[in-house]
Amino acid sequence: MESIEAYLERKHREIRLLNDCLSHPVHLACPRSVDDVIKSKFRVTAALRAEHELHQWKATETAWSHAAPPTSGPFTFSYDYQRADLKVRGPSFYQCGRTEQAIYTASGMAAISALLLASTRVIGKADILVMPGCYGETIELIERLVPHLRLVTLKLPLGDALARAGSQRILLLDSCVPAGAFEAALRVDPSALDLLVFDTTCFAGGSGRIRRVLGWARRYGIPVVMVRSHTKLDSLGAEYGRLGSAAFVRPGEGANASFCARLARETSEAVRLLGGAALPAHFPPYVGTAAYWRLTRQRIAAMLRNGRRMRRYFASELAQLSAELHFTHGLYVTLRGQRPLDQASAQQAAEDMSRDLSGKGFPIRHAGSFGFDFAATEWFHNATTGEYSVRVAVPDLPTELWDELGAAIAAWWASSQ
Repeated sequence: MESIEAYLERKHREIRLLNDCLSHPVHLACPRSVDDVIKSKFRVTAALRAEHELHQWKATETAWSHAAPPTSGPFTFSYDYQRADLKVRGPSFYQCGRTEQAIYTASGMAAISALLLASTRVIGKADILVMPGCYGETIELIERLVPHLRLVTLKLPLGDALARAGSQRILLLDSCVPAGAFEAALRVDPSALDLLVFDTTCFAGGSGRIRRVLGWARRYGIPVVMVRSHTKLDSLGAEYGRLGSAAFVRPGEGANASFCARLARETSEAVRLLGGAALPAHFPPYVGTAAYWRLTRQRIAAMLRNGRRMRRYFASELAQLSAELHFTHGLYVTLRGQRPLDQASAQQAAEDMSRDLSGKGFPIRHAGSFGFDFAATEWFHNATTGEYSVRVAVPDLPTELWDELGAAIAAWWASSQ
């Protein structure tokens, strides 16, 4: 268990890391409460963004100035016209696997959209295999906008579901699926696949699960592209900017290398034509250092510990009202209603719960993301079953406070249902 004193000292180090990126750091006393942590972190982050705009005033969409290349901390950028030919040099957001090329985009959805649309130029028509519980907007994207890919939702047990079936085959492995589905995928032979698209958004950049997946694909010679939203877990919970990427894992020699190089070129062209390029101002200037990685590991480890405690408690106290407690990432759970929920009723329930518990002094917000220093609630749609529920995202909080908040969430949900 992490005490409140140890927690506040760790948060002070996070805020100090952000503060030290300012040209003129401000004096910051050690926070005395979780509310102090949240406000200080978002204020310093806003100051960083504002300072970037003031200092990089020559870095507009067109490279009209001959001044030094624009930067954001360890990242440097070069371009003639930002939307069309932005090049980024800087540290990787991953600590596992060697990537050949990372194409940065304005969001995680922009990255996977460009990649899947580009695949038609390289693969042509294909089956895209998805595990049960895959991210809803990705499913919507494929169904509505990528007609050359035939969506196939796999069922457990997988059996020979990944075997060759007379067509090109892409596996989309998503870090947000239930743990059982994720583990089932890694127990089968994927050698008939033509491409693995791995959405790593819900895993830390140094996660052992990422290493496992890359090792699994490497054993069978499967080309891999990792897509990711960096807004969630890569900015110390501060939502520094809207940023995503498609990272092409370094292949072996021969056909795979040629295939990956062509797919990367076509993805880059798709980013250009869709207008989905990243903005330099959205690259967090504090990433890449040893201190950054240490603090990131500590905060995600705390969230995972809190997640395990919440799952055990909800399994005991909300067994009949739990939709899914065992997502493979361990960073949120979903709760169902006594009667079926639709989007509007799930959204209202998330808002009501956050408002009521926040009014009692708990650090909880109605927010459509995860990875914060406060608990976040929002409606959730399971694209496989069609069921709506309420998502409770686990925060980085001291153990005792989180246990109190978890109990309050369970009591509120049980009484409201």
